[in-house]
Amino acid sequence: MDQKQIDRINELYHKSKKEGLTEEEKQEQAKLRHDYIAAVRSNLRGTLDKVSFVNPDGSVTKPKGKN
Repeated sequence: MDQKQIDRINELYHKSKKEGLTEEEKQEQAKLRHDYIAAVRSNLRGTLDKVSFVNPDGSVTKPKGKN
């Protein structure tokens, strides 16, 4: 997701508050929001995949869970 798409999300949000959106704009807004959420989840997953825990004995373990 690039800055241009984020700017468009904000633009549509502000327009919806001031004057409302057409059906086409509502669909565009929903798609952009969906893409944004997918990008955030992907970035979070990438960060969490790099997490490891240092145990009191000095050993390092990776978390168990969904992969």
